[in-house]
Amino acid sequence: MTVKQHPNDDNPLSIEQARDKIAKAMNDLMAGNDPGTISFRLKPTKKPGELYQLKLTQQQRESLIQCTQIKNKLLVKIKEAGEGTQIIGLTRKELDQLHDEIGYASTYARSPHKRRITAVQTKVVELLSEDHAGLFGEEKLKARKPVIKTSEQLFQFKITLLDIRPAIWRRIQIPDCTLADLHEYIQAALGWQNCHLHLFEIDGERYSQPSPDCDDYELDFKDESGILISKLLTKSGERTKWIYEYDFGDGWRHEILFEGCPTKDPKLKHPLCLEGKRACPPEDCGGPGSYANLLEVIGNPKHEEHGEMLGWIGPFDPEAFDAKKVTREMRKVK
Repeated sequence: MTVKQHPNDDNPLSIEQARDKIAKAMNDLMAGNDPGTISFRLKPTKKPGELYQLKLTQQQRESLIQCTQIKNKLLVKIKEAGEGTQIIGLTRKELDQLHDEIGYASTYARSPHKRRITAVQTKVVELLSEDHAGLFGEEKLKARKPVIKTSEQLFQFKITLLDIRPAIWRRIQIPDCTLADLHEYIQAALGWQNCHLHLFEIDGERYSQPSPDCDDYELDFKDESGILISKLLTKSGERTKWIYEYDFGDGWRHEILFEGCPTKDPKLKHPLCLEGKRACPPEDCGGPGSYANLLEVIGNPKHEEHGEMLGWIGPFDPEAFDAKKVTREMRKVK
């Protein structure tokens, strides 16, 4: 017996109706009769007019535009979402359309588009699972973060991108959180788009998030999602250095310098970017050496690759930095 949700059924079923249909087919099967393929479409659990909130990075949206055949209003929403990571509100019909398109593209797109589209596919499936939850008795298919008791401390770090001169860095203050959360704070603070794998190197141990893609890199690490930064730092509060690597192909390595636990100011909200210097390099530009070459090319109008490089990168100011904008991006993490 095959249970299948058929997208062309005119009358979508409620969870209870779908369960009854499956139960009847199971009874037929137990009686020795072949029920064939059980086909139906579930009713959305969202109220009319309520949208599904899909969070996409700028690079993920670019890959969707380039590698899929998304059309009409959905295409407009993706194109007009703005710069950086944005949340796009989708109807169920648009979410189904996106799901169909990325299913094909995730198989045939080339890297780095393949990684980005696969990441979008995971997010779309999680949203759709909200409508499917309860079909087979489960509470919810979407994974939940474990509840971890954090300390009341505030932590200050200076994040510096290594092998780049002049230095690109951010000084941030964040509440106690897991390494998984710290990873997202760093992504937001530097300006990365979270399109690639990453890891932390701390006191001889490596931490990252479980991912089937990691098998390609033969990584051996601990799960970052349950590790609090307060448990990794010394109680004395002495300055400590960690390494954070992002995008194993380009090899962006960062020094994370723990500068101490400042006293909380009730007038300030956290997370907070205090200061920093220079813009984040573009995603997929090749690493520190290639980035230096990129800056040389776009800074020289006479260079033979100047026009081509500007066409790829678009408007880019390597000296740009805005602490308030960075803070706003960091506060989108939670």
